Amino acid sequence: MCAKGQGSLTPATTAQTRARRAVAVAGAGIGGLTAALTLAEKRFHVVLHEKAEALEEAGAGIQLSPNATRILIGLGLEQEVAARAVTPDGISIRNARSGREIVRIPLGAFAQAHYGAPYWIVHRADLQAALLAHVRAHPDIDLRLGSAYSDSIHPGMPLIGADGVWSRVRQQLFGGPPATFSGHVAWRGTLDAAALPRDIAPGSIALWLGQAAHLVVYPVRSGTLVNVVAIVEGQWEQQGWNAPGEAAEIAAAFDPRRWSGAARDLIGAIETWRKWALFSVSHTQWARGDVALIGDAAHAMLPFAAQGAAMAIEDAAVLADCLGQSPDDASGAFQRYALLRRSRIALVKRTTWQSGLIYHLPPPVSLARNLVMTLLGGERLLAQRDAIYRWRLTP
Repeated sequence: MCAKGQGSLTPATTAQTRARRAVAVAGAGIGGLTAALTLAEKRFHVVLHEKAEALEEAGAGIQLSPNATRILIGLGLEQEVAARAVTPDGISIRNARSGREIVRIPLGAFAQAHYGAPYWIVHRADLQAALLAHVRAHPDIDLRLGSAYSDSIHPGMPLIGADGVWSRVRQQLFGGPPATFSGHVAWRGTLDAAALPRDIAPGSIALWLGQAAHLVVYPVRSGTLVNVVAIVEGQWEQQGWNAPGEAAEIAAAFDPRRWSGAARDLIGAIETWRKWALFSVSHTQWARGDVALIGDAAHAMLPFAAQGAAMAIEDAAVLADCLGQSPDDASGAFQRYALLRRSRIALVKRTTWQSGLIYHLPPPVSLARNLVMTLLGGERLLAQRDAIYRWRLTP
């Protein structure tokens, strides 16, 4: 097994860690930036290609569970990320129709003690900015903005495809497949934290479970803003992350016969909506020769377990560890990486699929779901994620 433990992610000593060989990374999203840092820590020179001319603020909030935060902390990003992140004290799961709390899952200090790393919520742009600052400061990372996909292909140089759900590396070098539309559409908007209804704790995640839809509300940007995300079933499947959404359309999806006033008030308080169709990727080959795929390019999954970014971060750490142990055999290292990640990704995808199914149950089955959740209690529900949250880079 490649992994040698969390301690392998030690800070760079630049004079001693000059590159032994070069690796190209396509895509400077969360996975690509993390891959650049983890590879540079393993004494590789990284050429990081990004097609955009500038890395602009995009996306919404990201939930980072302990399996991901311990990697970021190991890379030395704790101070920067923690300064802009929120450590939620729990998840309040609510009945969509009545608005009442079904159960409360503890996070905050409980999760920190239980898993040895924090549970953070951070705006995607803040996480990207922290990663980018470290990338720019590292002498062994060459960030090339405005660099076309073809620029990332260098004869004899290993290539890592971190170019997202519509990955050109996957489709052109691996022969597909294209991403598959899930039948779900996500809507997002933000509110000033002062506008949050009184019955919603400002330091918590609130999750309403409804028929064929759910609503998630959580703080971002040090708690000054509240991110509102509605996931609804639908047939709009345009590619992209930032299409404008009509407020009347999303309001109509939250029928007053099925949704409480508090949830509908939140939906109605958002002035500007953005939406994106949710796609997944079920590709089984993540390595071929000197080319490997990570993150959404390899296995994009739905956000129902909040593990998309976390899996990209884990991928980057495992791949760098494998390559660090076989720096002259990229093909072998990439095959070991793919083998190590297979069962892990399968577990998380299974959890994600089950969560989506449970969240959107219709009545009367949903009544039984709510009763079971209440009887289990928050700590036992959290324990169902132990296999995901306890993961670490160990032998």
